[in-house]
Amino acid sequence: MIDLPIIGENQENPVYTKKPNWLRVKLPIGENYKHVRELVDQHKLHTICESGNCPNMGECWGEGTATFMILGNICTRSCGFCAVATGRPDPVDWDEPQRVAEAIHLMKVKHAVITSVDRDELKDGGSIIWQNTIQAIKVLNPKTTLETLIPDFKAEHENIQRIMEVAPEVVSHNIETVERMTRQVRIQAKYWRSMETLKILKKGVMRTKSGIMLGLGEKREEVIQTLNDLRNSGVDVVTIGQYLQPTQKHLPVVRFVHPDEFRELRQIGYELGFDYVESGPLVRSSYHSDKHVVPGYGRQQWLNEQAYN
Repeated sequence: MIDLPIIGENQENPVYTKKPNWLRVKLPIGENYKHVRELVDQHKLHTICESGNCPNMGECWGEGTATFMILGNICTRSCGFCAVATGRPDPVDWDEPQRVAEAIHLMKVKHAVITSVDRDELKDGGSIIWQNTIQAIKVLNPKTTLETLIPDFKAEHENIQRIMEVAPEVVSHNIETVERMTRQVRIQAKYWRSMETLKILKKGVMRTKSGIMLGLGEKREEVIQTLNDLRNSGVDVVTIGQYLQPTQKHLPVVRFVHPDEFRELRQIGYELGFDYVESGPLVRSSYHSDKHVVPGYGRQQWLNEQAYN
């Protein structure tokens, strides 16, 4: 493993070397980017690309795709890593599912990703809007494949069942970090509750997916244990990326993880039995998600690499 040195000994307020070259991204430009920008604004939609300060926004929007965030842009949880605003959300917008479906239709995308804020103040956790959105997308865009990056719904089966009934091609819920750091990173979340949500989805014969961030202070053996826990929960696809501090109010980056370590974790993931492992410094949940739909695609790529090497 290769680590960049951290200047200073105070791990609570570390001083970093400058951001490494492998974390540099291109500025968002081009006609496709402008087109997506216009559609998002015109339909008054929220995207996690913007709310989450995603480093891949320029690349993804330039290819005509975006990850839509439903149920508003104010979250009831206050995770230490997330740039989405926390507070009292606006009332549920029951017209939102149709607007999202229409925007996807106008963008003519073959694969769409939907996520949402947490709405813990709602009895259904927002699952009815989720169900309505998936249904609306499928009616207007029957050839579009769909990934849904859902909250944990507090592992309540009735709310998760609403997602399973409308059967998106991939259902994702991110574990985000290792068990030891969950209380610090995902303040109102619980590690094993998230695992239970993923287990319920797998029992419902969903293709499941989860993601982990590195660089928050986790240990190597903890990351491998988390990968084991996800695999034992039936997860098919896992994404592993570098945490980047969105503002000074959020958790600091403890270290920048070298691309070699991400490649090593990709190898470990496939050896554990994951069907697709996306691992790299700029990887985010929805990065290359269109490739995550097809069972066996990622594993076959990896097997071909093993044979070639």
